Amino acid sequence: MNARLAPLCGVTDYVLRELCFEQGCEQACTEMISAMGYLCAPNQRAVQELMIRGPKETRLAVQLFGRDPDTVAEAAKRMEALGRFDSIDLNMGCPAHKIAPSGEGCGLMRVPEIAEAMMRKTVQAVRLPVTVKMRLGWDHEHLNATDLAKRAQDAGISEITVHGRTREQQYSGEADWEEIARVAECVEIPVFGNGDIWDGETALRRKRESGVAGVVIGRGAMGNPWIFREIGQLSRGECPTPVTAEERFHMIEEHYRRLLAWKPEAIAVREMRKHIGWYLKGLRGAAQIRAEVNRAERPEEVRETLARFREALREEA
Repeated sequence: MNARLAPLCGVTDYVLRELCFEQGCEQACTEMISAMGYLCAPNQRAVQELMIRGPKETRLAVQLFGRDPDTVAEAAKRMEALGRFDSIDLNMGCPAHKIAPSGEGCGLMRVPEIAEAMMRKTVQAVRLPVTVKMRLGWDHEHLNATDLAKRAQDAGISEITVHGRTREQQYSGEADWEEIARVAECVEIPVFGNGDIWDGETALRRKRESGVAGVVIGRGAMGNPWIFREIGQLSRGECPTPVTAEERFHMIEEHYRRLLAWKPEAIAVREMRKHIGWYLKGLRGAAQIRAEVNRAERPEEVRETLARFREALREEA
């Protein structure tokens, strides 16, 4: 089954993406990059970090956002010239307050003519496949994902990913997979579904019931890269391997090691806090440990705290 990792700002850097690939992820996407920002300052450190491709990332798309079709198309052309990515993904689904109201991200769904022009010009500017990620619409009174999907197909878009919520919902409520299914039915190009995939059984059921080509997993992979292993095992008719506490601690250490090898210590310590919280979710006593980890300023302090917690869990078992 085709299970992919969704781009999440501040979360899915190349370190996490590689860990997901090692567990069976089929494709991933960079965190979204401003087309205008890239054209104005292509060598800026923050931009370059978003564009890193790890050696274990077998299929990687670069995701661009913007509101001007010509600007996005030009950025895509320059991205292609780098020879680093397998496809170009256009962001028409970000609901963030700094993005959507300005006509970028999900804001493009309110101006489908501009969205269509952006897709068409980008397809014409590059040889790489161009894909799109969108939501169901701006709100429930303006559900236009099917219309935009048809426009995407006509513009030469290769694949579509649909998050089953509106911009108004942000990440609240439940993803509407029936509406995702309607999008999949209205076009001939592959449609991938995204939203509320928390385990392998749900992934397989959603794919079967909606008729999508595969699933794209976002928050369900935070602290749980093993979800891709589980999906793969279930797809092959195998019994899923349970994730043990020991495996969680091993993954934390490996994630930490790779992050420290890439970024300055202070930044790595700060960024790793959220990941540790996600990895430990559900373990008895995790709340107190998260508080201690969030106060720690050195990797050694974090490791000592985790070692004590690990030993306590062993003794309890």
